[in-house]
Amino acid sequence: MQLGTQLALFLDNKPGSLARVCDALAEAKINIHAFSTNDTIDHIVVRMVLSDPIKALVMFEERNALVVESEVLLIPGDNKPGSLATIARKLADAGINIEYAYCATSPNAKNGLLILRASNCKKALKVLNT
Repeated sequence: MQLGTQLALFLDNKPGSLARVCDALAEAKINIHAFSTNDTIDHIVVRMVLSDPIKALVMFEERNALVVESEVLLIPGDNKPGSLATIARKLADAGINIEYAYCATSPNAKNGLLILRASNCKKALKVLNT
């Protein structure tokens, strides 16, 4: 478990917007470790944990893209019932709010990776490591 950097990129919600971002990341040899999108009527928010967030941040800013950097927790875990419940309960008992989270795991995989934005990521890391 570790703290990580997530970039939230605001794009036009149109065909090709995401493809251009992914092409630019691939060209820069930046790997996408985790990825989530949320849409509005006009825009899409793409949240990404990347292999080189600093390089990506500079790249996006040079292209005048609206991008926001934030701290998140990268939580590897078992792919079994109750794993998320344990995390959520520990954080709740410590008074830490889960602002959002995203993950994916293949049904047959033994482990997955949860990306979690907490109201206090450093405190959450301490709580979850005990």
